Amino acid sequence: MELHFTENLPPYGQVAVYLLTQQDPNYLRLVPLKAINSVNLKVTSEKPKISFFGVNIYRYLARVSKSTSLYDETNPSEILNTIKQDELLDSIDSTLPGTDFFALLKQELEESAGNFLVYSEKPALVDLAFWGAIKSLEKNVQQTRLNDSSLVSTWIQKIEAYPEVKQALDMVDASAHNKSTNMIPHVKGSDWEHNNLDIFRNIVSHEIAKLSEKSPEEVYNLLEAPKIPEHGDIAIAVPRLRIKSNPAEVAQSWVEKFVPNEYIISASASGHYINFKISRPLLAKILLRHIYDTKEKYGSNNSASGKTALVEFSSPNIAKPFHAGHLRSTIIGNFVGNVLDANGWKTIRMNYLGDWGKQYGLLAIGFEKYGSEEELLKDPIKHLYDVYVKINKDAETDKGVDDKARSYFKSMEDGDQTAIGLWNKFRNLSIEKYKETYARLNINFDVYSGESQISNKSILDASELLREKNLVQESQGAIIVDLKQYKLDVAVVQKTDGTTLYITRDIGAAIERYEKYKFDAMYYIVASQQDLHLKQLFKILELMGYDWVDRCKHINFGMVQGMSTRKGTAVFLDDILEQTKESMHEVMKQNEKKYEQIEDPETVADVIGISAIMIQDMSAKRIRNYAFNWTRMFSFEGDTGPYIQYAHARLCSIQRNCGLPINPDAKIELLFEKQALELIDMISQYPDVVKSALHTLEPCTVVTYAMKLSHIVSAALETLWVMGAEREVAEARLLMYWASRITLGNSLKLLGLKPLERM
Repeated sequence: MELHFTENLPPYGQVAVYLLTQQDPNYLRLVPLKAINSVNLKVTSEKPKISFFGVNIYRYLARVSKSTSLYDETNPSEILNTIKQDELLDSIDSTLPGTDFFALLKQELEESAGNFLVYSEKPALVDLAFWGAIKSLEKNVQQTRLNDSSLVSTWIQKIEAYPEVKQALDMVDASAHNKSTNMIPHVKGSDWEHNNLDIFRNIVSHEIAKLSEKSPEEVYNLLEAPKIPEHGDIAIAVPRLRIKSNPAEVAQSWVEKFVPNEYIISASASGHYINFKISRPLLAKILLRHIYDTKEKYGSNNSASGKTALVEFSSPNIAKPFHAGHLRSTIIGNFVGNVLDANGWKTIRMNYLGDWGKQYGLLAIGFEKYGSEEELLKDPIKHLYDVYVKINKDAETDKGVDDKARSYFKSMEDGDQTAIGLWNKFRNLSIEKYKETYARLNINFDVYSGESQISNKSILDASELLREKNLVQESQGAIIVDLKQYKLDVAVVQKTDGTTLYITRDIGAAIERYEKYKFDAMYYIVASQQDLHLKQLFKILELMGYDWVDRCKHINFGMVQGMSTRKGTAVFLDDILEQTKESMHEVMKQNEKKYEQIEDPETVADVIGISAIMIQDMSAKRIRNYAFNWTRMFSFEGDTGPYIQYAHARLCSIQRNCGLPINPDAKIELLFEKQALELIDMISQYPDVVKSALHTLEPCTVVTYAMKLSHIVSAALETLWVMGAEREVAEARLLMYWASRITLGNSLKLLGLKPLERM
């Protein structure tokens, strides 16, 4: 059902009737119009379209409602009451729009004595008609007699206590604010409800489609930003439309035919390009209201709704340091998961631990010789690493150590309970320690898996299928898959002693995951050194006949160089995080006044330190190696983590100190300065950044955006002050800065960071 209404007569009462009598509020679509020239009631069998503010709408809604509790014409004993209600409804309609409704309502309340302005389970139809008329006229006429009658005030409070009545207020106001977007032409692939720039792109697409005889979808996919920003906001290269005429002449001809409208204010030709300028005030009005309504959801979309993605990342090896390489996998993997979430995917985050293999046999015999229960419980990862280093040193001079380790691991694979029990203890204690570090990095995993969790049955079934497909052969006692014809060398799937290898377990793991999750995509966040391994894995799965292998993606990355602690060469992540926290804490103490205002300076120092590490890591493309720079990382100037956090904290400070509430109805037209327009333009681009990030999965695109936004915020704050400005100007600027804070905070969260409010 569509309810058409004029903006100066919002249909609060009618919507309240609908919500109180229907079971599905999503069936009602409100369409605000600039003008309605005639009384017009249109009803179709599927979706009735109703136009005209008046009592006929009340009667229509009451009669077609799924509940007859407001207007019962079927009960003979209620006929008299129904006639009286109709007379009163008619009197309300005939007195619009200049009646003193408070006086009329007071009279009816005093005279009715409960006959038809009843308070049973729901208000009566006339109650809602009166309430709707009052609320509608309050939008246009200053009504000052609301408190003249305690009877009227009490009545209004009772009416507005109903959740459906409040929902009606919210629905109509939200629809009126977004009146410019209710009649936007649809283009498949666009999403103007989540990305306000698509409102303007859709209109351009339809206009060009008319001229080119192409579909709006074809045009939409060819739109781009102008090469020279001064030329406009949206551009299209005519040759890309495959028009059989001189492109420059066509561009000029189409520009001459283009009729500006409230959305697209001008079009110009530049060679074979057509450039369009959008209405910045209209964009600002739509955008700031949209951000106010969506808040932390701003930028997200539902484009992949119903799809499931599995993201495997971090994957440290038990008993080895959680080092810089795992840090990259961890923060990049978390970013990939966040981007998938923001684009509507159901995302499952998996930590696939390195928890199986001969090294655990080595660790077990090492623990028997060098282990300490007390040290193990105190810091399992560090202690197991120390044990591992010592037993490896023994193995250098004693060849029997390796034999014992192999024998021990064989007993693990054979299911020896004593061996499995000790290994399980190591694994569980390590996971608990890992969780502390992940919590510090603002990361949660849905599943802790590992090589050890892959069932023997899956591995045996996979091995059998490899044989059935004639994909394996024996080589010097080992079992291999020869992939040389695919330029992928040879993959060993079973050692000479019969034990499995990493790739064997990866094959079994992939099969188990698909059977369990039926994923639409699976991402392996693994360093580029494993490029060959992942290519071999995917090729083997393809040769085995699994058609879902094309859903498996390897997201690789380069190495970190020079990331050791300042005190030595160890690369435990916890040590590095502690040192960054200590360093940032020292920097913060240098400003005593601000330091005193921070409730938990150690936590803030930790977040700033982590932000410094992560932004430095994500500033360049994933595949590039980069040199870790301690000195540069902690700067509050330039493109660093602390700089972005400082920009966010400044925006929070403005809201905290200005003494004004956020007013979504602020006069946006007062934001006409160059710095304001640049800031609004940058904010509007965020949904595009989120969508683009899904295709590239490059954190640097979001880092670059956050940096640009921070720089533009800083420039605006130099001249566009909130405090000291006239009230209406201050409210408009505050709303703009608040929207900037929401957007910058959302981009930080997308990167996996906690936005700081004070620092």
